[in-house]
Amino acid sequence: MRGRKSGDVITLTRLNGQPVLLNCDLIESVEGDADTIVTLTTGNTLVVREPLAEIERKVVEFKRRVYGRRGAE
Repeated sequence: MRGRKSGDVITLTRLNGQPVLLNCDLIESVEGDADTIVTLTTGNTLVVREPLAEIERKVVEFKRRVYGRRGAE
């Protein structure tokens, strides 16, 4: 992706094993059942291998890198 650093996105894995880079600011909801479904603010959905808890961890890590830790001054 031209002009974009890899740290600007999180990496998830489609069910077919293909990695996908995702701007986590576009995530509207994540549903974890047999498969994990990520719904974006655009209305598009992704079905990925990562469980809900792992996606949550990746998003939190991303936000901490961008905005810093809360209360860390």
